[in-house]
Amino acid sequence: MRQSISVIKISGHYLDDENSLREFAGTVARADEQAVIVHGGGTEITQLQQQLGIAPRYVDGLRVTDAESLALVEMALCGTVNKRLVRHLLAAGVDAQGLSGVDRGLVRARQMQHDQVDMGFTGTVVSVRAQILCDLFALGVTPVIAPVSLGETSNFNLNADPVAGAIAAALGAETVVYISNVTGVQAQGEIVPTLTRRGAEELIASGVISGGMIPKVRSALGVLSSGVQRAVITDLAGWASGVGTSFVMEENERMISEG
Repeated sequence: MRQSISVIKISGHYLDDENSLREFAGTVARADEQAVIVHGGGTEITQLQQQLGIAPRYVDGLRVTDAESLALVEMALCGTVNKRLVRHLLAAGVDAQGLSGVDRGLVRARQMQHDQVDMGFTGTVVSVRAQILCDLFALGVTPVIAPVSLGETSNFNLNADPVAGAIAAALGAETVVYISNVTGVQAQGEIVPTLTRRGAEELIASGVISGGMIPKVRSALGVLSSGVQRAVITDLAGWASGVGTSFVMEENERMISEG
């Protein structure tokens, strides 16, 4: 019987805090399903940029990555952050292996296009070589993936959210969990436990979902379009206790995608 697969994207908010990392690793160790972990690390990249006198640049909430910044991204994400996370997982009894999208061509990418700005070495996903991860599953290994990915002539810095979604789609994963600094979508002071695409769009239109929550919700909805059954937005405590907002397809959407 095929073991269920979850792709877990953990935000950089937690990756420089030892207690949070221990809590995360313990929750992964207790889980029944096969996990793939994709991590961010934007805070540490920004700190490195500032230390070296490089001004961080953003367009529509996305980091514009020049050549100097790409080197820092590789140092932080593929090195320091990835190995710190792997260390905590191993300490919790998880047989974790750190990778980036570059390794064995796991995630291939191209430059992100923008109407007004040259995004430099900021990229988007082209393809995922899922068999690499399946081979690791067969060995009982939990992959821990930094979202630096392989282009034709250079590496690219990718946002971890779409990388997690693309990996989930390639694996046929049942669930993608986005662990962020919010427990989920709130309406009238309460967490909304389940949302369909229509319900989410209505909350965006009415202003209930606003600001930085909008791109999180858009990422979750995009995952559903790629065939993943469920996407969850929660924080670390919510994930451990089963609290958060689950995004699911409406029945008519599911029939179309399966047809």
